[in-house]
Amino acid sequence: MTYPIEGSCQCGGVVYQLLAEPQIILACHCKECQKLSTSAFSLTAFVDADDVVFHGEMTEWRRVAESGNISAAKSCATCGNRIYHYNPDEPRQIKLKPAGLSDTRILQPTAHIWVSEKQDWYTLPAGVKVFEKQP
Repeated sequence: MTYPIEGSCQCGGVVYQLLAEPQIILACHCKECQKLSTSAFSLTAFVDADDVVFHGEMTEWRRVAESGNISAAKSCATCGNRIYHYNPDEPRQIKLKPAGLSDTRILQPTAHIWVSEKQDWYTLPAGVKVFEKQP
């Protein structure tokens, strides 16, 4: 894989460059991620804040996670497309929503989390780590 990889929201109001390989890619099956993605799960690529560069206006939304941590999210101010999540107490760790990347070959989840809330019809792939909740 060659970096940087370009990415954008649906309308192109937010563009970004992923400069390095993600540390891990997770598929989250929690009900909140199902609502976010309007699908069975949401993909998240964990990257260092220095490894991604964003341009464009974003809005922020926050909620309290089951752990008690704050889950903050940045979205395009125009189309509302979710760009990334982060914990304000750990701002160096970006949880990029990578579906907007121009090259999606890196989107191979190495673990599935919150499978206790997964859709019954979805079959987990063989050979990946599985966690009932948050690892």
